[in-house]
Amino acid sequence: MIVLMHAEASDEQVDVVVGRITSRGLEALRLPGGDHVAIGVASAIRPEERPELESALRALPGVAHVAHVSRPYKLASREFHAASSVVEVAGAAFGGPGCVVIAGPCAVESYPQILASAQAVRSAGASLLRGGAFKPRTSPYSFQGLQLEGLEMMKAAGAEAGIGTVTEVIDAHDVETVCAYVDMLQIGARNMQNFPLLIAAGRSGHPVLLKRGPGATLDEFLFAAEYVLSQGSSRVVLCERGVHPLDRTYMRNTLDLNAVPILKDISHLPVIVDPSHGIGQARYVPAMALAAVAAGADGLIVEVHPNPSEALSDGSQSLTPAAFADLMQRLPAVAQAVGRGA
Repeated sequence: MIVLMHAEASDEQVDVVVGRITSRGLEALRLPGGDHVAIGVASAIRPEERPELESALRALPGVAHVAHVSRPYKLASREFHAASSVVEVAGAAFGGPGCVVIAGPCAVESYPQILASAQAVRSAGASLLRGGAFKPRTSPYSFQGLQLEGLEMMKAAGAEAGIGTVTEVIDAHDVETVCAYVDMLQIGARNMQNFPLLIAAGRSGHPVLLKRGPGATLDEFLFAAEYVLSQGSSRVVLCERGVHPLDRTYMRNTLDLNAVPILKDISHLPVIVDPSHGIGQARYVPAMALAAVAAGADGLIVEVHPNPSEALSDGSQSLTPAAFADLMQRLPAVAQAVGRGA
């Protein structure tokens, strides 16, 4: 439920509405945007209580309109929060006028490797450095990441290169530790419905990059975001990274670019795209990256490795620094064609 106040409503009248909502054991949120103050009821309201609550709120001074939110995920819905959200991370603004690019290797392998990556992507124009310290892998024999040592390398490389950092967290118990080393938490596709992890990430207050699971519907994706938002966090960025493909001969996943305009229509949260996982072959990543921006994405997350042939993880989908620099030179033309700054 959303209560829209008259433009001339006083602060005291707004406080009365908030008090009436909270007196019933419900959570009231003041929502930004426009000339009118809006107040959202974030808690679930029992169907039998809705008519009486609506009537009581409509009768209060300063109330212009009371509307019901039809979507079950309230905090992530544009019905609840009409203005597009902007999430700021280390000087980058997801959902702002520009296209934010995150780039770096799949995994932190050594300090020279992550530093070279940081310097290369920063020089090419990336806003944030990605790199995994904890690597959830299908095979238990695959490289699992350097963990705490990797976090330390990531922090040092970001500081030396002058670039913000993003890394994946895979366990709720690690959230506080990871927050101490990076500027943004990533919750990967495998953990999209790891609800204890989502709750811990939300409670941390740290910016969260949430990836869609390969078999998840958009509603399931937004419910996952709702878990983070429901813990008091407002800094969530959605990431489309591909769904299960029909043909694995040519692609790792099918990059669902339909999701970009749909998510931006039904949710106020920024949406970025991961073309590296989306298709899984480096030669096709630039084309899908440009297509994502044309579809309206607020940014990209791209895998870049100093020497992909020697990468310990996902080398086949990683761009070389030269290929990434070329992509970054081509990106502004597409961004500007769809009314977005590069």
